[in-house]
Amino acid sequence: MLFAAVLRSEWTKIRSLRSLSYSLSAILVVTLAVACFVCGSHDGSDPHFDPVFHAYFGLNIGQFGAIICGVLAVAGEWSSGSVRVSLTAVPRRGLLYAGKLVTVGGLALAVGLGAGFASVTVGQALLGEAGVSVGSPGVVRSAVGCGLYFGLLAVFSAGVAALLRSPVGTLSLLVPLFLSLGPLFGSLDATRKVGQFLPDRAGQQILHLAPEGALGAWSGVAVMAGWAALAAAAGLWSLLRRDV
Repeated sequence: MLFAAVLRSEWTKIRSLRSLSYSLSAILVVTLAVACFVCGSHDGSDPHFDPVFHAYFGLNIGQFGAIICGVLAVAGEWSSGSVRVSLTAVPRRGLLYAGKLVTVGGLALAVGLGAGFASVTVGQALLGEAGVSVGSPGVVRSAVGCGLYFGLLAVFSAGVAALLRSPVGTLSLLVPLFLSLGPLFGSLDATRKVGQFLPDRAGQQILHLAPEGALGAWSGVAVMAGWAALAAAAGLWSLLRRDV
C-alpha cells in the first residue's frame, strides 16, 4: 500500500511537470516521425540493408527524450530543492528512489512499446517491396525490444542523475555518451570489440533482424540491463550515504 502511494505521487509529479511530459511525448513523436522520413526516402542502394533496423533510425534521436525524462525526474528535485519535501513525505529513501525508478522506467517502457510497434509497422509499409511482413520472425521481437531499450535507458539515466544530483552535469555526461561516443566506439575497428558492450550498442542489438557482433538480441538487452542496474545501485548508494 505504501509503495503504491509512492508510485501515485511520482506519477502525479511527472504528469504535472511539462518538461517531463514533453520528453515522454518526444520519444513517440520523434521516433515515429524520423522512421517515416527515412523509410519513405529509402532508395534501395544498400546491399546490406536491414529493413527492420532501418525503421528504428528515429530511436537515435528519440532516445534523448528518455534520457531527459530520467534525469529531470530525479536530479530536478535536487536543483529545485523539492527533494526535501519528498523525503519528508517518504523518509525511507530507498522506497522513494524505487518509486522514481519504477515510474520513470515503466512510463518510458510503455511509450517505447508504442513507438516500436508504430515505427516498424509504418516503416515496413513505406518501404513497400523492400520491407518485410510485420508477422515475419524478429519483427515483433524488435518492437518489444524498442520498449525495453527506452525503459532501461530511462532507469540508467535516473541512476546516474541520483549519483551526480545535477541535471546539467548529468546531461553533459550522458548526451555525448549516446550521441557520439557510443556510435564512434561501435564503428571503429580498433574499438568495436569493446564498443559493442556499451549500453546503447548492446541494447540496440535486439532491433536487428540478424544481430551483429558477439551479442545476440536478448544477451544485448541483458548487458544493457546490467548497465541500468549498476547505475541504479550507484544512485541508491549516493542517496543513502550522502546528506540532502
